[in-house]
Amino acid sequence: MINNDKIIKNYCNSLTEYSRNRTREVFIGNIPLGGNNPIRIQSMTTTDTMNTKATVEQTIRMVDAGCEYVRITAPSKSEAQNLELIKKELRKCGYNVPLIADIHFTPNAAEIAARIVEKVRINPGNYADRKKFENLEFNNNEYEIELERIREKFTPLVKICKEYGTAMRIGTNHGSLSDRIMSRYGDTPLGMVESALEFVRICEELSYYNIVLSMKSSNPQVMVQAYRLLIIKMKEEKMNYPLHLGVTEAGGGEDGRIKSALGIGALLEDGIGDTIRVSLTEDPEFESPIAILLANRYKNRQNHLPIKPIENIPIDPFFFVKRDTTEVEGIGGHNVIRVISDFGFRSLKTFSDLADIGYFYDELTDKWNMNEMASDYIYLGQNSSPFDLPNGLKIIQDFEIWKKFKENIKSYPLLNINEFSDFNGNCEQTIFINLNYNEFDEKVIEKLKLYPSSILVIGTQNLHGLAEMRRFYFDLLIKNISNPVILKRSYNNVNLEEIRLFASTDLGGLIIEGFGDGVWVEIENLNNSEIDSSNSKVYVKKYIKINESKEKIINRMLFGILQAARARISKTEYIACPSCGRTLFDLQETTEKIRKRTEHLKGVKIAIMGCIVNGPGEMADADYGYVGSGIDKITLYKGKEIIKRNISASGAVDSLIEIIKEDNNWIEPS
Repeated sequence: MINNDKIIKNYCNSLTEYSRNRTREVFIGNIPLGGNNPIRIQSMTTTDTMNTKATVEQTIRMVDAGCEYVRITAPSKSEAQNLELIKKELRKCGYNVPLIADIHFTPNAAEIAARIVEKVRINPGNYADRKKFENLEFNNNEYEIELERIREKFTPLVKICKEYGTAMRIGTNHGSLSDRIMSRYGDTPLGMVESALEFVRICEELSYYNIVLSMKSSNPQVMVQAYRLLIIKMKEEKMNYPLHLGVTEAGGGEDGRIKSALGIGALLEDGIGDTIRVSLTEDPEFESPIAILLANRYKNRQNHLPIKPIENIPIDPFFFVKRDTTEVEGIGGHNVIRVISDFGFRSLKTFSDLADIGYFYDELTDKWNMNEMASDYIYLGQNSSPFDLPNGLKIIQDFEIWKKFKENIKSYPLLNINEFSDFNGNCEQTIFINLNYNEFDEKVIEKLKLYPSSILVIGTQNLHGLAEMRRFYFDLLIKNISNPVILKRSYNNVNLEEIRLFASTDLGGLIIEGFGDGVWVEIENLNNSEIDSSNSKVYVKKYIKINESKEKIINRMLFGILQAARARISKTEYIACPSCGRTLFDLQETTEKIRKRTEHLKGVKIAIMGCIVNGPGEMADADYGYVGSGIDKITLYKGKEIIKRNISASGAVDSLIEIIKEDNNWIEPS
C-alpha cells in the first residue's frame, strides 16, 4: 500500500481542478497521440484478416463513423503479410487511416507487421510467455534469467520499430498476466503495471520511445486502479508515455456501454487518457460514436466552477475501502447501495405505473410481487399516491407536502438547506437533506449531530461534478461524519446514449472509490432515442425510439451501474469479448443465444470468448466460460478448469447449462 500523501495525490494533476495529464507525443502515422493532441478514437475490425475485401470495407465504415486508428488482428505470419494488401487497398480508396496490428503469442508475425503498419500492439503477458496457470517460484537470480530470455525475444521487434518509425502499444490485460508475473506480484494492479514496465525498460535500453501503454480489465475498478498506479510508477522512473484507455470484455448493448463508461469515464474525469476504445460485442462501427460522446464531454471541462483544493486526501486511491456509515432505514451500514426512483415529474395513477420500477400487482391475490431490480425508495416530490404502495417500497416527499400527509402516510421528508436550518422536529425522525458542497458548513455539521437519522442527498450543479462530489466525500471522512449518503445527479435534455454514459461515469466513478449508499438520477427531459445497432452489418447512423418510460429506463440503468461497479448484483453478468478476426464463431449471435437461456441466473458470471487468446485469462473472474477453440469447436470452463474440450458448437449452449445445473447454480426461469 502506498501511504505517502504527496505521491498519492499526484496520480493526476489535480483532484479538484480539471487538467489533462500531459504525456509525450507519439506519432502513429500522420495522426499524433498524447502531448497537446485531442483524445483520439480507435476501434478494431472483426473480419477475417485474410479476407481483404471485407476488412477494407469494414475499416471504411469504421473511419466514416469517427474512428481515427484501426486495429486489425494478425495471429500468424499470413495475416501479418496480408496487412500490406489491406493497407494498399485502403489507400487506393482514399483512406489514410493509421493501421495497428494486434499481436498475441507470435513474435514473428509482429516483426512482419511492424514493417507494414503504423503501430503494433503486443501483450506482455503472452508475447514471450505461455499462460498455464502454474504456480511458479523464482529467486531473484532466476527472475533475472527470465527477464533476459524476454529481452532476447523482444529486442528484434524493437529494432524493427525503430528502423521503420513504427509505434508500439504495450497493452497489459488483467486476465492474461503471465505465470511469472503472477508468481511475484499476484493477480493485482501492481502485477499489471510491472508486466508492461518490464517491456518498456527494454525499449528504453534500446533508445526506443515511440510507446503507448494500456492496462485493461473487465473489472472497471481494477482497471482504474491499475492506470493510476501506472502513472505513479512512470513518474518514479521519469516516464510519461501516452495512455490507451479501455474496459476489455465489456459486452454489448446497455451493459457494455455502462461498464465502458464507468471505467473510461472515471479516468477521463481526472484528465487521464490520450486515446480510447469502447469494446462492445457489436459491429465495430458502433464503438466510435460512443467513444466520441465520452471524449467530447471534456472539451471545455476546464471552465468549471472552482472547487476547494485538497491537500491530503483521506483515501488510498489504489485500494477499495467502502466508507463506513451509520445505517438509517436500510440505507448505509452493511446494506447494498439503494436505488431511488424519481417520480417528481410524473404522478402515480395506477398500479401498473410501478411495474416500471420492478413492482407488479396481482389482482387475484391482492398482493404485490417484485423482481430483482425493484427500487428501494420512490420520490414523489409534491405528489402523493392514490393507492397503497408495496410494503417494501418507501416514500420520500418534499418537506411541505410531507407535513400535510405525515399522519396518514408512512413517508420521509426531503428538506432543502433552508428547511433543515429551521427544522426543529423529533431528533429521532428520519429525514433526507438535499445538500451541495457549497452549503456544507460548520452550522450544518453541528445540526447533523442533533439529527443522527439524517440521510444526505448530495448533488451538484458544477460542470466538474464528480470532482466536487468527491471533495464532499473527503470532507465527510476528515470530519468523521458517518451519515449515509445518496448520490444524486440531475440531467436535462439528454438522449439515451448520453444518459447511460454520463450517469455511469458520474455515479460509478464515485462508487468504485467507496462512496455512496444510494443512487438517484433526475431527468427533466429525456429523448428516448438511440443509435440503432441491432444486428447491423452495415453502419447507418439512424436513430430508433425506445418505447419505455423514463422511469423504467433510469431504474434499469441504475441497477446496471451498480452491477458494473460490483456494488450490487441483480442479474447475470456476461464477460463477452468484442470479437475480432481471431473469433471462431458469430460472437454477437452466440452471446444473445446464451443470454436468452441464462439471463435469469442472478449473480452468475458467464464469459463468452471468441478464441483462446482472451479466453482462460480474461474469464478467470467468471464462474463459467464458453470459449472458441477451433472451427465449430467450443471448450467449456468452470472457473479456470476445463470441463469439456472441443465439443461441437451446435450443442455447446446446452452443455454449458448442464454444467451450471451440475454445479447447483441453475434455477428454472419463471
